[in-house]
Amino acid sequence: MPGRSLAPRHKAPRSVKWSLTRVAGSATGFAGRSRTTATLAFLGAAAVATGYGVDAAQPGTAEQESTTARPDSRAVSAALKDRAASSNEVSRSGTRPPAVAVQRATKSRALPVSRQSQSRAITQTVAPADPRAIALSMLPAYGWGSGEYACLDQLWISESDWDPYAENPTSGAYGIPQSLPPAKMARAGDDWRTNAATQIEWGLEYIRLSYGTPCSAWNFKQANNWY
Repeated sequence: MPGRSLAPRHKAPRSVKWSLTRVAGSATGFAGRSRTTATLAFLGAAAVATGYGVDAAQPGTAEQESTTARPDSRAVSAALKDRAASSNEVSRSGTRPPAVAVQRATKSRALPVSRQSQSRAITQTVAPADPRAIALSMLPAYGWGSGEYACLDQLWISESDWDPYAENPTSGAYGIPQSLPPAKMARAGDDWRTNAATQIEWGLEYIRLSYGTPCSAWNFKQANNWY
């Protein structure tokens, strides 16, 4: 008819063309998804085979080789990168506890003494309490050996029997060395009335200045009954 345009018969209607386009797109997407699925399935199968000691590189039958799709190496790398990027695992090194030495030091500071490790010895210098032991420990400072101690022991046994509170009722001599007057021992320390070490220090110095050695003082005492 005049004034009207008719579509050629060899062209498909628009609805048919649109349907064909959607089918083609679906096929392409399906092919891509199939390729990715095959790649991941191959990786999973390879991991399982490795765990069971199966050599994944062994060839199959001709029919299997022809029908099994070999994954592209670039697709495998891309899949591994995607898997690593989407992983939420955290390295254990970030939360690993400190070294054993640090743990022990921290525990030692936190626990009471009764609960701490006693594997290491603790040393402490303790002054001897026995007057004889005190005197023996002081002899090397004056250059005297154990032989001089035997004379000193006899000397002060005869004077006070090593009693720091011994007092002569007649002369007023006091302490282990029987100092006369007693206040002279204050040169060795203010605690001369009660401290045996202070009395011994003064007595040894007196012997050194007056007789030279304890054996000389003991010899004089035996000859004169005093020193």
